[in-house]
Amino acid sequence: MSLLGAAVCLLGLAETGCISEILTNGQIAATRQAAVAVNTIADYELQRSATQAGIAQFEGMHLLAPNNKDALFLLTQAWGGYAFAFPEDEYEEATDRGDDDLAEYHKKRARLGYDRAVFYGLELLGKNDGGFDAAKRNADTMHAWLTEHFTSADDAANLFWTSYAWLSRVNLYKDDTSMVAELFVGVAMMEHSVSLDPTLEHWSGTIALGAYHARPAGEMDQAKQMFDTALAKTERKNLMVQLNYATSYACLKGDRALYESLLNEVIAAKDPDPEQRLVNMLAKRRARRALGKQRMMDCGFSPTPAAPAHPAAVAAPVAPPAPAPAAAPPPPPPAAKPKPAAGAAK
Repeated sequence: MSLLGAAVCLLGLAETGCISEILTNGQIAATRQAAVAVNTIADYELQRSATQAGIAQFEGMHLLAPNNKDALFLLTQAWGGYAFAFPEDEYEEATDRGDDDLAEYHKKRARLGYDRAVFYGLELLGKNDGGFDAAKRNADTMHAWLTEHFTSADDAANLFWTSYAWLSRVNLYKDDTSMVAELFVGVAMMEHSVSLDPTLEHWSGTIALGAYHARPAGEMDQAKQMFDTALAKTERKNLMVQLNYATSYACLKGDRALYESLLNEVIAAKDPDPEQRLVNMLAKRRARRALGKQRMMDCGFSPTPAAPAHPAAVAAPVAPPAPAPAAAPPPPPPAAKPKPAAGAAK
């Protein structure tokens, strides 16, 4: 709302409604500013309750201010973070226990969360330009659309969280060919986000792209370079780097020493960065699971003891970080393994 519009509101007949709108917009803006505080809390159960309450609050804010971009951002971020941190985590636990019915239930819950994040994310991107449906015809049209209409740091964050949910959803349903065929959409958004601001969410865009490239028939050298860059830039304080490096690159390469070294580093880490306690707590949960017998075997590692740890996994480069959500965790998207044909469209 412009200053002139606000003045008219204060002086006109619709005074009460306009003041209410100003207050609502102010509350939403303050909520987004305060969002990063949640990342200092490492209590999983408390985070689950806070996230669920936060989502309900954000939905209400959006209802009161449907055109407010901060509210759309909070919903995109919260739904995507929630789906990864809770339903998908419970899906993995149920899978490891062999409880197929419960696993399917939590998988559907995670899918619903990612669907809602994508829905709000695309609505948010549409505030810049409404040409998404035409842009996603192929990789070239997608790249041209992103380059023309998204140029700011705010755009980087909006693209990151929309892409995060998009990639996570594909990874969750990687057997769905129609979904995999549109993987390039999420990859293009993440690549453009990283080109605008690579430091966003503690280099999470680079982590996500590293996990994407570390896939069957993927670009493994490029994946390794991205993970090494992320390790250096985060000073190894964002444990999601080590987790994704192990579970995507080291697993696919069959490098057991690197795999175990990285995961044990995650588990042994004390409190490398108080501002990343939430994401690091989530990394620790998944690292312990990744060292379980079944997941080790899924990577082709036998139950026998591993070879000595990789020196390269223990000593790597260094540098800085960035923020996250109100009542919604910020982990990077897991690897979306299968690669779509170039220019594939739905």
